Amino acid sequence: MSSGKTGAPQKTALVTGGAARIGAAIAEELHQRGCVVAVHCNSNRDGAEALAERLNAARSGSACVVQADLSQPAGVEQLAAQLRSKWERLDVLVNNASRFYPNIVGETQAWQWEDLLNSNLRGPWFLVQALLGELRTAGGSIINIIDVHAERPMRGHSVYCISKAALAMMTRALARELGPEVRVNGVSPGAILWPEREPAAAEKQNILGRTALKRLGEPRDIASAVAYLALDAPYVTGQILAVDGGRSLNI
Repeated sequence: MSSGKTGAPQKTALVTGGAARIGAAIAEELHQRGCVVAVHCNSNRDGAEALAERLNAARSGSACVVQADLSQPAGVEQLAAQLRSKWERLDVLVNNASRFYPNIVGETQAWQWEDLLNSNLRGPWFLVQALLGELRTAGGSIINIIDVHAERPMRGHSVYCISKAALAMMTRALARELGPEVRVNGVSPGAILWPEREPAAAEKQNILGRTALKRLGEPRDIASAVAYLALDAPYVTGQILAVDGGRSLNI
């Protein structure tokens, strides 16, 4: 797999949860930057196929779809095997896939704890482990998508916040463990897209009023930050970039 001009191999990128929303924006941005992209999905196969079709229409043979449930150990191994069947290298791994839903202290079920931690923390950890050989060989880069609520907990979503806080520590720990061969960084989104169950208008205004920029961000804001850390920052590792409109200033 080469660039066609210099003979240098094209960079390859795997974006988990890449079929829609922020994940799709990341896949598109990395593709525009010249990467060959694997779009991962769990259940949204149609969305992933549609995105890969658009990317391949723009540049033939530049995108593929891989499918697995990363909250399950077998799913991680299935995804690694699918990727190896398509590519011999991996330059960029974006751990974007995660689950988000409320839980109430005193009413949280064990399955909710396990589901959120397995999806948002265990999956990324074991995917890194499964693909570590390829990442080391390529001198690769790992980007973990965290959340502003890893530092500022959201009422009614404690387990989700715990899982993202642990992912932030995983980012720093892996940066120390995997250097110098592999860089590991994170991007921490603030108010970018409303959840599928949108909050009431007053709550939306309250959220935006607590940012310095007083507005909602866009998926491309996260995508450009990921591309910077993955492709343009060879001396940056162990960092978590807040892309939150100034929400983390706590004003």
